[in-house]
Amino acid sequence: MRQSQMLIPTLKENPADAEIKSHQLLVRAGYIRQIASGIYSFLPIGRRVLSNVENIVREEMEKIGAHEMMMPALEPSELWKETGRWTTFGSELMRINDRHNREFALGATHEEVITSLVRNEVKSYKQLPLTVFQIQNKFRDEARPRFGLLRGREFLMKDAYSFNESYESLDETYDKMFQAYTNIFNRCGLNFRAVIADSGAMGGKDTHEFMVLSEVGEDVIAYSDSSSYAANIEMAPVVATYEKSDEAPKEMEKVSTPNQKTMQEVADFLGHGLEQGLKSIMFQVDEEYVMVVTRGDHEVNDVKLKNLFDAGLVELASEEDTRRLMGTGFGSLGPVDVPEEVKVVADHAVEALVNVSSGANEEGYHYTNVTPGKDFEVSAYADLRFIEEGDPSPDGEGTIQFARGIEVGHVFKLGEFYSERMNATFLNDQGKATTMIMGSYGIGVSRTLAAIVEQYHDDRGITWPANIAPYHVHLLSLNPKKEEQKELADQLYEELKQAGIEVLYDDRKERAGVKFADSDLFGVPVRVTVGKRAGEGVVEVKERATGDQQDLEQHEVVSYVKNWYKL
Repeated sequence: MRQSQMLIPTLKENPADAEIKSHQLLVRAGYIRQIASGIYSFLPIGRRVLSNVENIVREEMEKIGAHEMMMPALEPSELWKETGRWTTFGSELMRINDRHNREFALGATHEEVITSLVRNEVKSYKQLPLTVFQIQNKFRDEARPRFGLLRGREFLMKDAYSFNESYESLDETYDKMFQAYTNIFNRCGLNFRAVIADSGAMGGKDTHEFMVLSEVGEDVIAYSDSSSYAANIEMAPVVATYEKSDEAPKEMEKVSTPNQKTMQEVADFLGHGLEQGLKSIMFQVDEEYVMVVTRGDHEVNDVKLKNLFDAGLVELASEEDTRRLMGTGFGSLGPVDVPEEVKVVADHAVEALVNVSSGANEEGYHYTNVTPGKDFEVSAYADLRFIEEGDPSPDGEGTIQFARGIEVGHVFKLGEFYSERMNATFLNDQGKATTMIMGSYGIGVSRTLAAIVEQYHDDRGITWPANIAPYHVHLLSLNPKKEEQKELADQLYEELKQAGIEVLYDDRKERAGVKFADSDLFGVPVRVTVGKRAGEGVVEVKERATGDQQDLEQHEVVSYVKNWYKL
């Protein structure tokens, strides 16, 4: 493709709103352009790399027997209401009304749509197992779109859905999909980890996220320093044991703590460490209010709280509701003398504490010498805190370390979550109606592209892996006004194309410095430069990632490129 005829607008400076490298470089190199917050156009060169990622995904999906289809992006609310997700999915679901005031959602995901389709078309166990997938734009009303393609309101996603007659069959499909995802991200050249994760609004149990390791990742991965264990920090269980103090419990005492609101402020005021205080936080768990108590140096894990109650919705109680129930605001909450309508649960670490401080449920006051069991009762002790670096690994091997990751894929065992609610059944081999067992599997295709750039760049631009790059070769004619350069470049352009090599040919009437800078930005793995030695039939060939370069004669170029790419 001749660059002079293409829309590839490059920028010398980073856009003001671009915080991370992938956002900066994809905009500067003319791969993407923002049209509104969190909404991007893929320009011609950007569309090419996106297609390369898509093709890898398609190939690996087809290898495991998944079949591609296409579902509508506009989804009727009735389907979402069947599963209850019309209300539980949250504010990220983009809802619209048509001219007849009928409610629709712009597709954030397609579990309801595919379940509706399959329940009408699949009737017998002989049609199972079945796995289908699509690659389609998805829509989510992100509160704070940021980081370019990593957190947008419209994005390209591969979503796949499996229907099985048994959980054993689902396990087989899940394992195949897990391996396919591993193959996809390996082929994309990514450094990633598959981690245990939470299913969130998707429903179901047993799920893994595929995380690309990156300092700009918004998720924290907890991993063992001595084994392959890895989990999203929300899902990593705490297996630490706590020895109860042999100190004799003292008489509880109320003390004035004026203007001391945070755990650190109270600890400093009372002269003890954070671990000697109780942190009490009010949550609304579905329709009831729950006070969660942890040690002062620990953080409440709301995902574990949700799983403890098998709840559909967990959120922090409002200041207004907290004052109505407890008679005080957030800074003075504690588990002593809690009203009957508030359930108290606590992390395991709390059970071992003796003579600690807590809020007195009165503005400006705290208790000292508080001991669980003596001064307050707990309805249940459970693992309710986030794991921390240095904690024992849940698999018993080594200790936990943290890394940041970008989520690029997620696989779920949905079980009967959707099929039961939507009455998706089939006749088994004995003629009995049986609920289908489902799985759901997503890859953020556009997100994967950004994650690749986060791992493949330098101070001059992108350094694409060979099978993701938009072209095999970037051919530069440094001075097309000189006939010998134009003639040799034109000949090489035709020879490379005839050999099945994809070429971006910079035939623009621009200065050599501009062409070199743009070439580095684009990140095409191999650059062929036609310059001063064109009259001798000699060109310079340079590898973008390593900087290695050599001079080749015209007749050597095609074979060099073919060998380099193993074409």
